Amino acid sequence: MGKMSERRKSGGYFGWFIVMVVLGVVAFAVVFTYKKKFGYLPGTVSSKYGGALKVAMQFFDIQKSGKLVHNKIPWRGNSALDDGKHAHVDLSKGMYDAGDHMKFGFPMAFTATVLSWAILEYSVQMNAVNQLQPAKESLKWITDYLINAHPEHNVLYIQVGDPVADHKCWDRPEDMTEKRPLTMVNSSKPGSDVAAETAAALAAASLVFKSSNATYSSVLLRHAQDLFAFADEYRGSYSKSIPQVRAYYDSTGYGDEILWAASWLYYATKDSTYLDVVTGKDGERYANWGTPSWFSWDDKLPGTHVLLSRISFFGLDDDANTENLNEYRRTAEAIMCNLLPNSPSASLSRTEGGLIWVNKWHALQQPVASAFLALVFSDYMLTSETSKLECDEESFSPSDLRKFAKSQADYVLGDNPMKMSYLVGYGSKYPKYVHHRGASIPADAKTGCKDGWKWLKSRKPNPNVATGALVGGPSKHDEYIDSRNNSMQGEPSTYNSAVLVGLLSGLVTYSSVPKFFL
Repeated sequence: MGKMSERRKSGGYFGWFIVMVVLGVVAFAVVFTYKKKFGYLPGTVSSKYGGALKVAMQFFDIQKSGKLVHNKIPWRGNSALDDGKHAHVDLSKGMYDAGDHMKFGFPMAFTATVLSWAILEYSVQMNAVNQLQPAKESLKWITDYLINAHPEHNVLYIQVGDPVADHKCWDRPEDMTEKRPLTMVNSSKPGSDVAAETAAALAAASLVFKSSNATYSSVLLRHAQDLFAFADEYRGSYSKSIPQVRAYYDSTGYGDEILWAASWLYYATKDSTYLDVVTGKDGERYANWGTPSWFSWDDKLPGTHVLLSRISFFGLDDDANTENLNEYRRTAEAIMCNLLPNSPSASLSRTEGGLIWVNKWHALQQPVASAFLALVFSDYMLTSETSKLECDEESFSPSDLRKFAKSQADYVLGDNPMKMSYLVGYGSKYPKYVHHRGASIPADAKTGCKDGWKWLKSRKPNPNVATGALVGGPSKHDEYIDSRNNSMQGEPSTYNSAVLVGLLSGLVTYSSVPKFFL
């Protein structure tokens, strides 16, 4: 009897041993599969994307105008201190949009909206690599400007500087002496597009600062609501009201900004009347339900569809009207199916290297922005435990969307036919002749408007590295010409940096997104 008992015991121990081995093999397989798919383990920080995010965030400091506080860029200094002074408004802050010295309110506001969105979705990831505070500081530098640009109910300053005069100079922002006229929209010259985009920016930012600076958040929200009322009451495109703006940031319409701003204002206020805008006549007229398009500073519809799909995934925290809201998620799904390379409805607009390619000017804008939306949507699926996305007869998982987003980010960071990083300062090979005045002129050079052109023509690499700049990008054939005169491919912009920051933040580490913007 004793020997029989011993056999049973030893058999039981052996059985448990086999179970533990099997469980270990399964766990290893799961971990190996995840690491193979995403390059890092759940909850761990990716040094690759974390490092890239730290680089990308620095470009906002390079682009700052005004009296710099805690300046981190040794070759930058105070500039444009008198912007707005002749109109008794302080427009010294804000950011130069690209390689010149113009402040264009339309793309600047979009920069703030996207940066806010990135912070709201991925603050945990940003904080994991100590980039949350820099992101909020850069955001506030823009929103301080936008608040001051709205001195009256129906007045919004939408541009500082004369682009024609500005582009006749090649000088450092610290040394510029050309006149800086202001351009505004008002009730007689409406700009629903730029006013609504500014409203979206301030509403989104009010959510970012709600817990840390409630007073500032309230100011932001008050201006956002006021600007939306202005945009809604006096409808019209700023490109039609002020034809000269068409040469640089021509708006194709204001309907997308109305829906985009109303969406952000709903999240910021929980006022269902803003949902009525997106589900009512304006939604039916402007949303283009079921039709994918490309997210950019001019087309906010893809962002609106993804943003409003949050409600479908996570539900409402009030009794707001949900009519037509499902159309936004349905369209967001169509956008995702358009992006996934193996989807039956996949867009053919791609280079041989795998990059989404839509436009030769700022070619990286659409792929990076699309990848950001895909990443956000995949995280909505994961957080809501939604396992499948149906694209015609094919099914795709959240990991498929994340894989696509990662492919676009990796292309930017050097996994491309040129084997170079398009993020300046990241990796060992990146553009050295960026089309950027401040970066191209030595900090101790004494140059004025006209005599600075020698630095544009110089054959030497930029003396100052525009760290964090995302250049325009490659050609349709995955080629890049690193020349300072090649503004089409070599000029960076703040709005492209904003979507890149959002994309990299989401890839830093995996964690669920918040179900509600508190």
